[in-house]
Amino acid sequence: QVQLVESGGGSVQAGGSLRLSCAYSGSANYCMAWFRQTPGKEREAVAGIKGIDSTVYADSVKGRFTISKDVAQSTLYLQMNSLEPEDTAMYYCAADALACFRAVFPIPSLYKTWGQGTQVTVSS
Repeated sequence: QVQLVESGGGSVQAGGSLRLSCAYSGSANYCMAWFRQTPGKEREAVAGIKGIDSTVYADSVKGRFTISKDVAQSTLYLQMNSLEPEDTAMYYCAADALACFRAVFPIPSLYKTWGQGTQVTVSS
C-alpha cells in the first residue's frame, strides 16, 4: 500500500514560486497526480504523471507549473512558478496503480491513496 506525505506549502506573494514535495512509499504509484481544493469547491486536478515522464496539466497552470517524479528519491514534485492569488488552495498528492490508464486527465475518484494536504496561499 502506498503512503504519501506532502510538504513545501506556504505563503508567497503573487509572481513568486513554491515547490511542493510528496514523499511516497510502497507500490501502486505508477499514476500520480496533484489536486487542489478550496472551501466550498470540488477538488480539481492540477497535474498528473504516468510513469516517470508522461504528464498532463490543467489549462489554468500550463506553462507555470511542472510535475516531476524522482524515483530514486521516491518523491513527487510540483514546481509552481508565477503564482497567482487564484492558486490559493490546499494541495494534495494522490497515487494509484491504474487511474492514469482509465482517464488521461486525473479524476479524483479514480485515485485510491491521498496525502494529508499542504496549504498554499498566494497574496496579491
